[in-house]
Amino acid sequence: MSPHLKKSAARPLSFLLQAVVSAALWAAWLGWDQHRDVHPDGSTTGPYQPWQVIGLVLTLLVPVCWGALRGDARSVVVGTSAGLTIAAFYDWSDDATGLFGVGVTLVLLGSLAATGTVAAALRHKKESRPA
Repeated sequence: MSPHLKKSAARPLSFLLQAVVSAALWAAWLGWDQHRDVHPDGSTTGPYQPWQVIGLVLTLLVPVCWGALRGDARSVVVGTSAGLTIAAFYDWSDDATGLFGVGVTLVLLGSLAATGTVAAALRHKKESRPA
C-alpha cells in the first residue's frame, strides 16, 4: 500500500476518533451537570461552572495538539468541532425556548476558531524548526 493511500485512508479514522474523544470529554466535564443554580435574589446561573469549561478546554488541548503535530490538522479541527457540536446539540436540545440552536452554532464557530488557531500555530512552529 502506498504511503499516500495509507494517509488518505487514515484521515476519516482520525476525524472520527477526534469527534468521539471530543464528545466523550464534553460528557465527562459538562454532561453530568444539568441543574441551574438559583441565587437568593432569584437570579439563576449555570448549569456549568467555570472550572468545568476550563477543564474541558485544557483536556481537549491534548488530542488537538497531538493530532496537529502529527500533521493531521484538518481532521483535528473538523473532528473536534463536530464532536463538540453534536454533544452540545444532544445536551441542549430539550431547551423549551428553542434558543439552544444559537448556543450550538456558537459552540461550532468557537471550536472551529479555537482549534484552527491552535493547529495552525503548532503547524507553523513545526515547519519553522530547523531540520
